[in-house]
Amino acid sequence: MTESRCRSRRPWIWLLPAGALLVVMAAVPLLGLTWPFVIILLLGFAAVSLWAIVRLRVERAEHKAAMARRDAAEAVLAERLRLARDLHDLVSHGLGMITVRAAAAAHLHARKPDERALLAAIEDVEAISRAATVELRRMLDALREVDDQPARHPTDTLASLPEIIDGARRAGLRVELHQEELGSVSPGTQMAICRVVREGLANSARHAGSTTVDVRLARTRTAVSVTINDDGPNRGWAVRPGAGHGLIGLRERVSSLGGTLTAEPRAKDDGFCLEAVIPEGAA
Repeated sequence: MTESRCRSRRPWIWLLPAGALLVVMAAVPLLGLTWPFVIILLLGFAAVSLWAIVRLRVERAEHKAAMARRDAAEAVLAERLRLARDLHDLVSHGLGMITVRAAAAAHLHARKPDERALLAAIEDVEAISRAATVELRRMLDALREVDDQPARHPTDTLASLPEIIDGARRAGLRVELHQEELGSVSPGTQMAICRVVREGLANSARHAGSTTVDVRLARTRTAVSVTINDDGPNRGWAVRPGAGHGLIGLRERVSSLGGTLTAEPRAKDDGFCLEAVIPEGAA
C-alpha cells in the first residue's frame, strides 16, 4: 500500500465514528428515542469507533512495513551500484595496467631486444592479472549475496597507496609519492583518494607510456588534496585511449563528497595534471 493511499483513507476512518456520534445526538431529541434504543446506538457508535481505531493501527503498521521494505531495497540497490562502480574501476585499472605493461615491453623490445626484460614483463602481467582476479572474485561474491545479508567488498585505505603505486611501477611508470601528514581521514575520503590515484596512474600509463609521475597528498584545515602530475608521453609512444568513463565516474565520486576534480594538460609542457580536493574536517 502506498503512502498516498494510506493518507487518503485515514480522514474517512476518523469521520465514521464522528458521524455516528452526530447521528445519535440528533436522533435522541428529534425522534424521541427510548433509552434502550439509545444504548444500542451508543454501543454501535463504540463498535464503529473501535473498528476505526483498529483499522487505523493496521494501516499504519502496513505502511511502516512497506516503507521499511522500500528503504531496505533502496539500500541494497545503492550498495550494488557502488559495487558496480568499484568493479568497473577494478577491471579497467587491471586490464589497463596489463595492456600498458605488455605494450611498453613490446615497444622497448623492438628498439633493443632483451629476453630478460620481456620475461620480466610477462611475470608482471601475470602478477597484475592474478591480483585483479582475486579482487574480482571477492566483488562478484559480494554481488551474489542474498538481499538480507550485508554486502562485503574490498575497501581501499591510505595504507593501500604503496601497493597501488608498486603496481604502476611494475607496469613501467616511474612514480614518486610525496605524502604529508594527513592526520585522521574519513573512510570515504580515503577510498576516493585511492580511486583518484588509480585513475591518474592508469591515464598516465595509457596516454604517456613509461613516463615519470609525481603523486602528492596534502592537507589544509578544511580539505585533503591529491595531485597527480606526469611528464607527458615518451617519444614514439602510441596513445591508447580508454572509453572515457573513468574520469566521469571519478568526478561523480569526488563531487558526491562535496569535492572538486580538475583534469587538464599542463601549460608549461606536454604533461597532464589530475587534482582532487575533498572537504575534510580538522585532523
